[in-house]
Amino acid sequence: MSTIHVVAAVIRHDGRIFATQRGYGEWKDWWEFPGGKIEEGESPEEALCREIREELGCEIAVGELLTTIEYDYPTFHLSMQCFWCTLVNSEPHLLEHEDARWLLPSDLPTLRWLPADLSLIHQLASTE
Repeated sequence: MSTIHVVAAVIRHDGRIFATQRGYGEWKDWWEFPGGKIEEGESPEEALCREIREELGCEIAVGELLTTIEYDYPTFHLSMQCFWCTLVNSEPHLLEHEDARWLLPSDLPTLRWLPADLSLIHQLASTE
């Protein structure tokens, strides 16, 4: 089974966390943290900044690594590094996603998250 290496931004602002809803593909309408694949020659932090520019048209500051999630989907293994992030002088604009919400950590479990994200959702919700 092949492994796909991705990064995800857990963007915090005023006690809330930014969640995005996929607007395409097999997992359309499911919720996730924005981010994407690490391209050859990129550090995880560089990949995350590029992906957020592409998906949300804004700049972020990448903070500490929150966790690395290892998850087996039916056709591939996902290795996802999740970083705390903050916005830098800009607001996100949905360029690829269907919807987005700023949520209190305790409200995160109310959405239908991608399976790989669930362990992080429960971890974040229990820290409030």
